[in-house]
Amino acid sequence: MNGLRPEDYLEPNCIFCKPEDEKVTPVDLRRCITRLDEYLSRNDYAAAERHLDYWQQEAEAGRDWRGLLSVENERMGLFRKMGKRERAMEAVQAAEALIGRAGLDDTVTAATTWLNIGTVYKNFNEPEKALPYYERARAVYTRELPPEDGRLGGLYNNLALVLVDLGRYAEARALYAQAMTIMAGQPNGALEQAITELNLANLDEAEYGLLEAETEIEARLDRARALLDRPELPRNGYYAFVCEKCAPTFGYYGRFADAQELNDAARNARESLMTND
Repeated sequence: MNGLRPEDYLEPNCIFCKPEDEKVTPVDLRRCITRLDEYLSRNDYAAAERHLDYWQQEAEAGRDWRGLLSVENERMGLFRKMGKRERAMEAVQAAEALIGRAGLDDTVTAATTWLNIGTVYKNFNEPEKALPYYERARAVYTRELPPEDGRLGGLYNNLALVLVDLGRYAEARALYAQAMTIMAGQPNGALEQAITELNLANLDEAEYGLLEAETEIEARLDRARALLDRPELPRNGYYAFVCEKCAPTFGYYGRFADAQELNDAARNARESLMTND
């Protein structure tokens, strides 16, 4: 869940625009996101940052607050990955101001923004600040989205991570179970299921201790690896991202060969993408 995808922010009607807004010049969000995904698939964060800076300026110049909100969401995700806390928080503040300005508190667009804000705080080790944003997102998602929607699975995974940090293990375990069920029905959902299995391994260690949970942790690592190795998964940029995300957990638990193989798989996927460009 790095940011808003087109289906998240392209509403049937422009909820930001009023009849008097005749001078609004909408930015081409699909073009923006498509090129951004290309940069991220190659881990070219510097180019991605320049790209989003450009589209931020374009949205502001065109008074396209709808487009600007989506850009600020993407900036949150990028700066979070880059470890740039100050710039991530600037994007957080800008996004919150846009939600308030447009009166979007009860929309899916706002909820996805709150999820992204919560993830920024979680990434910078502030789970207490992240939790209220995730809860606000959950209130809207559960009301507005069908229960099998993949966005709910992503939210449950992220919310569970915060609950583990706060020592609320039973609640986290229940949310992981819901996420697994939802992702089983999503296209290429095995990738998200693998992440959840590794999250559950970390939860087992936190709740029971490494020695006590060793057998269950090993079983979860085996299941995660099997999910990542499914032949039907497209070896694209997102596959590379997930492999790189999962590799350190395998290494942490002493599965160094698995970690290396996942990093190799990520590198091969990225090289293939660059060759096909």
